[in-house]
Amino acid sequence: MTRKVFIEDSYLQTLQTSVISVSGNQLILDATIFYPMGGGQPGDTGTLHHADREIAIIDTRKGDDPDTVVHLLDTDESGLQPGDEVTLSLDWERRYAHMKMHTCMHLLGSLIPVPVTGGAVGAEKSRLDFNLGDHQLDKEELTSQLNALIRQGTDLSFESITDAELDANPGLVRTMSVQPPRGSGVIRMVRINGIDYQPCGGTHLKNTAEIGEVTISKIENKGKQNRRVNIVFA
Repeated sequence: MTRKVFIEDSYLQTLQTSVISVSGNQLILDATIFYPMGGGQPGDTGTLHHADREIAIIDTRKGDDPDTVVHLLDTDESGLQPGDEVTLSLDWERRYAHMKMHTCMHLLGSLIPVPVTGGAVGAEKSRLDFNLGDHQLDKEELTSQLNALIRQGTDLSFESITDAELDANPGLVRTMSVQPPRGSGVIRMVRINGIDYQPCGGTHLKNTAEIGEVTISKIENKGKQNRRVNIVFA
C-alpha cells in the first residue's frame, strides 16, 4: 500500500520516503507525491535521489492493487533495495500546469450542461468532449464566461461521500467515459463553491484565480452530436 500524499497536499514538491519493492524499472514506495495516470490526467514525472545518485521517474501508474502506485524509472538497473530511504522531487512546472488545467476543466464543464464523453489534461492544451444534443457553443462567448469564473477567485474544497450516497445521486457524475473508483466505501468529491461539485481523484488548485487567463482555441466536430472543446493558456 502506498500513502498517496498528493491527495493530502497537491502542492508538496519533495518528499522523503522508503522503497517497498523494485522490479526492473518499476518502483513501489511507502508514500508518494507523484500522481498516477488516471481520470484523463497524465502520470507525474520527476526525479528520485538516493545517496549520491539521481534517477529519473519517467511516468507514474496505478498498480494492480488500487492502493499501490508504481513509479517507472528510466533504468532497469537502479540498484535500489527494499528499505532504502529516498527523496522524491516532482517536475513541478508540469504538475502545476496539470493542476491549473484540471481545475479549469471543471469550470468549463459547469458552463456546458450536457454529458461529458471524454477528456484529457495536458500541460499546454486540454480538452473536454461533450454530447451536445441541441445545445449550441460559441468559442468567444465560452472563453469570456470561463475567464469570468476564473477571475472570481473561488476556493476549492475537498470532501467525501459514500458509494451509496453517490448511487443515490447519479447526476453528480458528469463523465460518461470515466467512472469514480468504487469499493473502498468512500469517494472523493471536489467542490468549487457555487460552481461545480463532482467526484474526482485528480490534483487541483486551492483557488480558481491561480489558473490565469485561458482561451478556447478550437471547438471540433467529433460526430453527429459530439463536440470537442480545446483549452489553452492565453
